[in-house]
Amino acid sequence: MSTTPLHWEIRNRVGHIVLNCPERANVIDASLAQALARVVGQAGSAAIGAVLISARGKQFSAGGDIAAFVQHRCELEPMIAQMLELLHPTMHQLAQLPMPVISAIQGSVGGGGIGLGLCADMVLASTNAYLRGGYSAIGLSPDLGVSYYLTRRAGAARAKYLLMSNQVLNAQECLRLGLFDELHAPDQLLAAATQLAESLAAGPGNSLAGIKKLCNSAMDHGLKEHLDAERDAMLACARNPNSLEGVNAFMEKRPAVFVPQ
Repeated sequence: MSTTPLHWEIRNRVGHIVLNCPERANVIDASLAQALARVVGQAGSAAIGAVLISARGKQFSAGGDIAAFVQHRCELEPMIAQMLELLHPTMHQLAQLPMPVISAIQGSVGGGGIGLGLCADMVLASTNAYLRGGYSAIGLSPDLGVSYYLTRRAGAARAKYLLMSNQVLNAQECLRLGLFDELHAPDQLLAAATQLAESLAAGPGNSLAGIKKLCNSAMDHGLKEHLDAERDAMLACARNPNSLEGVNAFMEKRPAVFVPQ
């Protein structure tokens, strides 16, 4: 694997985003932010059916580069502003990808690394994973969607508790709260996440995109509007050849062979 801060590769219609600074706990610094922006832009136009976010080393990501914060403590605000001007549009673009996004979290995840991990539609983690916000310990508030995703997955009350108290949560606690969707042995995590990503990438892309859009918007409007959105999405799927293939495969008791979207 290259020495770049972030590695991008496409295999079996899965776009692999790999944090590649294990010796620095995969901290989110300026070079990684720039690389992430490039890669997410490429993912949006690539011929892929899923994205898998993973990391090299013992830790998924410790979050922001505290050493850089200390070094630039006299100009902390403009330094952070410059980083977020790049990172926040990137995180929004990542969330808007129509295909499923999966993350594989091992070891510790904290700060902005939580946003990178929990922004995924499906979060797989190792049994040795643990989560800690860390923001209030250094007098900062969340970024990279951390407060958004914690609230969406665990509720506002639990998100406030975790972020204000800096309580450390182990993998089982994260699973119980809905922050993680699956747990796997550390040496099996990446294989399990890759298998899931490749299975989804081979599925009906139009259907998965519709499911993702509907679920992401479910709390943004009332039932009437959501029923209308479900109707429009289902009719759009019904017009797609994958719908006919799925129905025929069901009747013929065989695996469906979907056309990549």
